[in-house]
Amino acid sequence: MAMTSLLILLGAALCSLSVSAEVLPPTDFSVQGMAGKWYLVGIASNSEWFTSRRERMKMGTAMLKLTADGDLEMSYNSLRSDGTCFRKNKLAKQTSVPGKFTYTCQRSGRMGDMRVAELKADEYMLIHTIKTKEEGTSTVTKLYGRAEELGAPVKEKFKQLALRTGSLAENIVFLPKNAECPVA
Repeated sequence: MAMTSLLILLGAALCSLSVSAEVLPPTDFSVQGMAGKWYLVGIASNSEWFTSRRERMKMGTAMLKLTADGDLEMSYNSLRSDGTCFRKNKLAKQTSVPGKFTYTCQRSGRMGDMRVAELKADEYMLIHTIKTKEEGTSTVTKLYGRAEELGAPVKEKFKQLALRTGSLAENIVFLPKNAECPVA
């Protein structure tokens, strides 16, 4: 009985990893389309960090800049309710697969495998990231928009990607609008 339960859990874990591994960038991906300002419109994850904070999260902005090497400098900020700004920066290194990047989170030490699932450079971008640390693996799916509002069809694409990659429906969040942080 215990062996059967263990095999079922192992099978479920392997299936969830293989589903995440199937997220591939579009064949016509162009990294230039990622550059510029984006609003974080939606986020989905089953991670404990996210589920414990999702009710307090608000929309933030991301600035993506291409480096001379083809990597991405990513800066994100979001205005907190107390008026301070949460700021995060990372360098996403390109891989041999266009639209797939890797990074290491300076704060947590997690390794990130970031994949652009879909990109319409003038409207929206869907990103799926697999984060790995000694304690295990988690995933996060994000919807970015060039504007704070996106149409229902784009939001539905995000929801379907999040569900397909293992996020529970209750962990798919569209973030409320928020004032922007002042320039640092």
